[in-house]
Amino acid sequence: MKKATYLTESKTGNQFYDIKKVAMDHGVDLETLPYTIRVLLENVVRNSHDEDLENNVQDVLNWEKNADKTVDFYPSRIILQDLTGVPAIVDLASLRSASEKMGMSPEKINPEIPVDLVVDHSVQIDKAGNAAAFAYNTKKEFERNHERYEMIKWAQNSFKNFHAVAPDTGIIHQINLEYLSPIVQKKVVDGATLLYPDSVFGTDSHTTMINGIGVLGWGVGGIEAEAAMLGTASSFLIPKVVGVQLTGKLPSGVVATDLALTITNRLRQTNLVGKFVEYFGTGYEQLTVADRATIANMSPEYGSTCGYFPFDQHATDYLELTGRDADQIKLVNEYLHNNDLYYQADEQDKIQYSEVIKIDLSKVTTSVVGPKRPQDLVKLNDVPQAFAESISAPNGNHGFGLEPQALDNHEEVTLSTGETVDVQAGDILLSAITSCTNTSNPTVLIGAALLAKKAVEKGMKIPAKLKHSFAPGSQAVKEYLEAAGLLTYLDQLGFNIVAFGCTTCIGNSGKLDPALEELIARRKDLVTVAVESGNRNFESRVHPNIKSNYLASPILVVAYSLAGNVRVDLQKDPIGKDQNGQDVYLKDIWPSTEEINQYEKKYVSTAIYRKVYNDIFKGTKEWNELKVGHSATFDWDDQSTYIANPPYFDDQIKHINKLPRFKNMRVLAKVADSVTTDHISPAGAILKSTPAGQYLTKKGLSEVDFNTYGSRRGNHHVMVRGTLANYSLHNQLANGKQGGFTNYLPENKLTTIYEASQKYQAAETELLVIAGKDYGMGSSRDWAAKGVKLLGVKAVIAESFERIHRSNLVMMGVVPLQFKAGESAETLGLTGKETYDIAIPDNLKPDQDIQVTAVDDHGNTTTFTTTLRFDSQDDIDDYRFGGILNKVLDRKVNED
Repeated sequence: MKKATYLTESKTGNQFYDIKKVAMDHGVDLETLPYTIRVLLENVVRNSHDEDLENNVQDVLNWEKNADKTVDFYPSRIILQDLTGVPAIVDLASLRSASEKMGMSPEKINPEIPVDLVVDHSVQIDKAGNAAAFAYNTKKEFERNHERYEMIKWAQNSFKNFHAVAPDTGIIHQINLEYLSPIVQKKVVDGATLLYPDSVFGTDSHTTMINGIGVLGWGVGGIEAEAAMLGTASSFLIPKVVGVQLTGKLPSGVVATDLALTITNRLRQTNLVGKFVEYFGTGYEQLTVADRATIANMSPEYGSTCGYFPFDQHATDYLELTGRDADQIKLVNEYLHNNDLYYQADEQDKIQYSEVIKIDLSKVTTSVVGPKRPQDLVKLNDVPQAFAESISAPNGNHGFGLEPQALDNHEEVTLSTGETVDVQAGDILLSAITSCTNTSNPTVLIGAALLAKKAVEKGMKIPAKLKHSFAPGSQAVKEYLEAAGLLTYLDQLGFNIVAFGCTTCIGNSGKLDPALEELIARRKDLVTVAVESGNRNFESRVHPNIKSNYLASPILVVAYSLAGNVRVDLQKDPIGKDQNGQDVYLKDIWPSTEEINQYEKKYVSTAIYRKVYNDIFKGTKEWNELKVGHSATFDWDDQSTYIANPPYFDDQIKHINKLPRFKNMRVLAKVADSVTTDHISPAGAILKSTPAGQYLTKKGLSEVDFNTYGSRRGNHHVMVRGTLANYSLHNQLANGKQGGFTNYLPENKLTTIYEASQKYQAAETELLVIAGKDYGMGSSRDWAAKGVKLLGVKAVIAESFERIHRSNLVMMGVVPLQFKAGESAETLGLTGKETYDIAIPDNLKPDQDIQVTAVDDHGNTTTFTTTLRFDSQDDIDDYRFGGILNKVLDRKVNED
């Protein structure tokens, strides 16, 4: 079977691999295949060698029966944000340094497919609530991050196929949606133009947002992205495809955020890990691309690999609105129609999904999610009761484990302005219109601005104790709100634009008033609140001491900011007073869908998007003033606390490859269900008392210059000290102490996880982690895997793994083992204080049974069987090399 057989020429002379012909030749009706499977099929045909093509095609065409088989997928391009992108650059730079030491030309290490890095995750909201905040935050951003930004510019100068979008331009996913994605790729092959679908891997889990415009993409760990950059396929199990049939129409006043949160709640009840989700139906056909992108963005929160919206007329309209080239739009429609990748409503009932979930849009209501997870939906009128119940609910995903009377806790403090305020349980101290989830959606942003307009006209104010901010994901937002005359009302309420980047949602919310910071750090029994229009609300993510966090639409963010406390029933209680002292209710200022649509139609224009994206790669004045040279290898500075050459290749350079013994292992951490990568990977502020803070202090830095863990992801010395050190981590070996602590078992001594790991490694004791369900859920943070590897962890035994984190562990050479169904550490009576032997055989196979033996202090033995979560032969190879980057280096050196 030769793939050239399926190379077809269109009427305009462009070539493409005809997947309908492929399906017909194999007796399959292409119209029965989900669109995502069609994209996989095209990718397999285009990238397979002739000798592998038949088997690969058969596997994908019979996808429903082949869930135990893998597919090799090659994304068209890679997109990075800077917190995850800088470590990727560090690793590539380290690869170059290692290759030079191994006798290979370092300039042969380059991305083999296009890579775009958007600098959007480093700005912090140091100032908010006034017109000067934006300039101040930008200035502080460059002061803190110039070392990192210089490395990004070095990479742009030194690597082929690498481009960077400067800070203060927008959020990665909106820029991807509004500008970067061509929808259909083209390249010249043997003198002819070959067309194929755009597809993308991103080092941010919300890369899934691009699925809103019919482009298949999802988040991967930085390690997997680096491997894809270097020409290695991503090998994963052929996914199940769950169809979500949308019917009906959203009621007036209900917005895309409400729908996205409702879908997240509904789909999270189904096990979607490793599965594709694909939307269709009469309700789907009414949704704009902005609405679809809002839903697609939340795919990691409902657990699927992606949430795909096939391309249709709404997508064409969006390309035209955002100023795409007319010839490209014509080419996109030509190719997608010719290759049966264009949504056909009249053929939708032919598609065979693994299962179908039906959601009626007309039944969606105005809602929020919280207080700790993005899938925990609360209808708006139920928020006061739900918050009250969370106070005394057991400490965990739904509660804070306090006495019921803690609902009445309060304390007066005097702010730095001299104003005395009474801080009560349920008070909102932080609110933000932020995150790519919503700030690509003109409907919800215009709605928020209209609500602000009505509030300002009534003379309403936001309480002084509440820090509030507005960080659009695109400069287009500022342009159309200004054109509509609405931005001024947000400004008058104190929702001034503070940055164009990812801020509060990632924990870059900055500090509150010093009096409030002191209060909530001291009063553990005073539960205060953050409300934001983001996609994640895990405990301690937004602010380390604000316990309760709710996600809501931008419109509700403004409304709750006016109300000041989540115990106010927005549908019944007054949310404030007007200038005459009269009660104002939410219904008095809530904009109608019709009113929002009128503004959107009039003021959101193609001219705005063309203006914003005309010189996107030009960069800001501050960016262009950074001076860096051109060199094949990076000039590592041993004194730098931001950038350091990691040790991943040290043994390989010395031609050492030692596999773990898996004997007499000790448990470094034992945790329960839903431990996120926020808990594992270093995130947020670096405190002076922590191992990372002590390291920086020894380097001569004062605490004010520590910056965040995210900004220091390029320095493994800092990051390993912050791994498993999150304040909200509940390690069952820490004798009840919360945070990055454990029991150093040989001495039965409570210490930091970092110090314990150092002692264990000095004694050549291998380590493991024991966990419950959904281990590693949340952001696609490669440092959640890199950090545990550098702590000496050789294996993780969990009840289940989140998709990206499992992959990251494998790619760092850490072995993921899964308890058998119905078994757990608790059912087996494991305390974590035992020593462990893991019987890893020489001849490994994907998903094979692995025996584990635990011996307690009294010599009692517990033997149990786990499943080896190596899902492919590639996973096994990664382990044998010590990690995928080591495998890539070996391949590159041997090719030379």
